[in-house]
Order: sequence, then structure tokens, then C-alpha cells
Amino acid sequence: MTELQEVKVGYTVPPTIIKVELGYTLNTGNFENLRISIGVEDHVREGETTATATERVYQFVENKVNQKLQEEKRVLGK
Repeated sequence: MTELQEVKVGYTVPPTIIKVELGYTLNTGNFENLRISIGVEDHVREGETTATATERVYQFVENKVNQKLQEEKRVLGK
């Protein structure tokens, strides 16, 4: 459960949530494919804007997809 941020008017609002999901389909030949899909959900952290949080999460997911893609290519010998 996430912490709630207190607003001056006396009520609380949940932090902004950022969701990023990226995928890649690798053609392995002979009408077969390998699908890699990674998603992350995180919140805007103190001192961040929504834009910087989105970029942070996007870069993390993009790096993980690329890492897993390279691992699978090595396994497949591609």
C-alpha cells in the first residue's frame, strides 16, 4: 500500500502512479515467435515530476526488455 500525501485543505490524495509496459516479438524462424513483455508500476517520488518519473520508469523497462532480448538471442544462437 502506498503512502498518502496530505493536502492543505484537509483531505488526502494518493500519489500519482506511473505504468509502463513494453514488449518485443522476436521471429525465431519456421513460423515461430518469442514474445518478451515487461511492465512496471511505480509512483512519483518526492522531488520528481510526473514527466521525470515516467522517463525513469520507461528507461528501466526499456533496459530490462533489451537485456532479456539479448539473453534470449544468445540462447537461440541468433
